[in-house]
Amino acid sequence: MSTTTTRGVAQPAPAKASPARPRRGLRGNATLNFWLFTGPFLIGLVIFVFVPIAWSVWLSFFDARYTVTPSHFIGLDNYKQILTNSELPGSLVTFSAFAAFIVPTTWALSLGLALLVDRLRFMRAFFRSVFFLPTAVSYVAAALIWKMSIFSGVRFGLANTVIGWFGADTVAWISNPTPPWYWLVIVTLRLWIQSGFYMILFLAALQNIPAELYEAAAIDGAKRGWQTFRYITLPQLRATSTAVILLLLIAAYQAFDEFFNIIGQKATWAQTPLMVLYKSALGTSQDYGAGSAGAVILSLLICLVTLIQGKFMGFGRGEDSK
Repeated sequence: MSTTTTRGVAQPAPAKASPARPRRGLRGNATLNFWLFTGPFLIGLVIFVFVPIAWSVWLSFFDARYTVTPSHFIGLDNYKQILTNSELPGSLVTFSAFAAFIVPTTWALSLGLALLVDRLRFMRAFFRSVFFLPTAVSYVAAALIWKMSIFSGVRFGLANTVIGWFGADTVAWISNPTPPWYWLVIVTLRLWIQSGFYMILFLAALQNIPAELYEAAAIDGAKRGWQTFRYITLPQLRATSTAVILLLLIAAYQAFDEFFNIIGQKATWAQTPLMVLYKSALGTSQDYGAGSAGAVILSLLICLVTLIQGKFMGFGRGEDSK
């Protein structure tokens, strides 16, 4: 040990600080922490998502009646059957029209609610919660309320009571396909449940728009209202609008709960693609191969529509490429 001399007295030199050692254990091992937190979710994703998808694709090439472990390979026969001898093509056409209506309607209503809530000066949190609360209601519960209380075909239903005040006759909202009043029931249910969630997405995007843009527009003489909405607000919401439209398209083609509980599977005039697949795979025929083939076709259709919509609206492009 080296020493130093101070006024003739030898003193030990201060010891050099040893370099800090990397921290071991759970706190210092970032890789281990990552797998500890994400491992259970990844395992659940593989077991409950990836494995069923792969199993469904495998079943679609086999004769899988009354069994999920078939051995008779039939190639593309299930795909031919589901496309030619089932209700799937008709339901796809019907719900393409349904998606073309419900998607822009929900988008417009959600954006309108977000604009109204964003401009509130008081009780903003209250109205935000009120519009978002229907999202927590399940489709099954909401469908039963709409069917048995609001749009009940008897004169005691809320809708028939209201139109009865104006001297109108009782309307069979669900049981009669001509005219198709059942679309009013289903569309209003969807709007009530979905609009609050997408309103929150738009509200978050609105709050991220720099206030300097509106101030610069006001200096340049732009009027508040339609001009600022068209040239500032709407372009700034492009990414959020694209994501919302893609989510709405996917949800439209996956519609099942409200149709199954309001219309029922016996009414062939309002069958969703998932209801057709449900009857094929879990109905009396128990044809898991045909049901799996239909599920693969529906998944590919959703992916195709999503890619086309994303390409059209520029999903994933950077700011420089706009």
